[in-house]
Amino acid sequence: MRSDLRPNTWEFETEPLVKPTGFREYDARWWFGHPGSDKAPEINLYGIQALGLGLGTLIHELGVEPKIVTGHDFRSYSQGVKQALEVGLMQAGIEVHDIGLSLSPMAYFAQFDLDIPAVAMVTASHNSNGWTGVKMGVERPLTFGPDEMGRLKQIVLREEFAPRAGGSYVRETGVFERYIADVAGKTRLSRPIKVVAACGNGTAGAFAPKALRAIGAEVIELDCELDHSFPRYNPNPEDMKMLHAVADAVREHGAEVGLAFDGDGDRCGVVDNEGEEIFADKVGLMLARDLSASHENAVFVVDVKSTGLYAIDPVLERNGAKTDYWKTGHSYIKRRSHELGALAGFEKSGHFFMRPPIGRGYDDGLVAARAILEMLDRAGDQTMADLKRALPVSHGSPTMSPACPDEVKYDVVERIVKAFEEKKKAGTPVAGRAIADINTVNGVRFTLADGAWGLVRASSNTPNLVVVVESPNSREDMKAVFTEIEAELKQHPEVGAFDQKV
Repeated sequence: MRSDLRPNTWEFETEPLVKPTGFREYDARWWFGHPGSDKAPEINLYGIQALGLGLGTLIHELGVEPKIVTGHDFRSYSQGVKQALEVGLMQAGIEVHDIGLSLSPMAYFAQFDLDIPAVAMVTASHNSNGWTGVKMGVERPLTFGPDEMGRLKQIVLREEFAPRAGGSYVRETGVFERYIADVAGKTRLSRPIKVVAACGNGTAGAFAPKALRAIGAEVIELDCELDHSFPRYNPNPEDMKMLHAVADAVREHGAEVGLAFDGDGDRCGVVDNEGEEIFADKVGLMLARDLSASHENAVFVVDVKSTGLYAIDPVLERNGAKTDYWKTGHSYIKRRSHELGALAGFEKSGHFFMRPPIGRGYDDGLVAARAILEMLDRAGDQTMADLKRALPVSHGSPTMSPACPDEVKYDVVERIVKAFEEKKKAGTPVAGRAIADINTVNGVRFTLADGAWGLVRASSNTPNLVVVVESPNSREDMKAVFTEIEAELKQHPEVGAFDQKV
């Protein structure tokens, strides 16, 4: 399998190109390129076909019924990528059920709706134009973890393919309408809550307004027209540019809440009625308070990037709720929530995993939006800003992502982990305090004596590190903790510029 092919050559048009680093911890992402891009592709269509053949081979290896749901997000090349993937799947003897243009959660829904065990959703999620990827699973509502991705990588790169007869193709229709009806469920708001729905011109623009109106919301559409050039900003609800656009629209229209959806609709960002963004871990805490009031002894799973307030929140304690901190990543939180029988899982990135009876267990930005509007509907005279102010005070950062090449990022994080472990062992103060605890389940999350904490981990999806900080004291103290992390990162020349800073 080649990883060194260049466009506009005989080899690129006749051989598969697959860069090994595209196989991530729980899905796959490659730079595919687009007209005018000056960055070399990391995969070509023959490489995508090889990926499909490898996935089909793995499906047979796992003893799963050889049927799969396929869908694609709204990018200029996604349909072609999906069709190349389908060719490889059919080459492996898989019966392909194509649902067309789709959100990732609609593809997951289709596994239930069509009673098909496997899924392959072609999407680069919130990544910028030019990226592609595939989210995969064979056990609904779960998606692949490191074991399955590791075996898939081995099959593809070593060409351990097992082609067989029996592959076929079915173009499914009607799934879109059934998905929207499923998202809405029996929910009908008691009043038409005015909501700004922002989609960054990504795929969710064709879905979110319909779903929100179906539950009785008054919807102000913001950048919901499909445009795969993403002319205003990337559809990423962690991107402050997107959140600021939502905030402006909320103020302009007097909306009660603003909701921002990512490129494949499995994440949701929130802006309150005063135009202030609420980071998703705090939104999760608000939802946990609301849901635990009517679900006795509820269990919630949150990722290590999330606020420490879950562990000390008096309302959750009073409601008998328990919280489990786990590895960051939609596959990890989804699987952990399933294992623990949790009512819901929350990720700081905006993935919300609503399990029965609220959802089906997979991450769905529209189901999360419904739960948020139901919470607001139940809150009576309280606004989103009121619900946020009712939480214990903490000062958290957005997720910050300094550049770091895929080939070295895990090694860099190992060195950073050791550096903070040595600081703890030596009693070296960080922002004037000793390190009280270190959690290394996913990178390093160090907690200081008064509860302030910082996190450094490797991104699972992009050539970046991930940095998050929080302080119970003040924004200035939160910045002081960040300054200590930034100083440590400067000791590692492989770490580049931040995408945003506090």
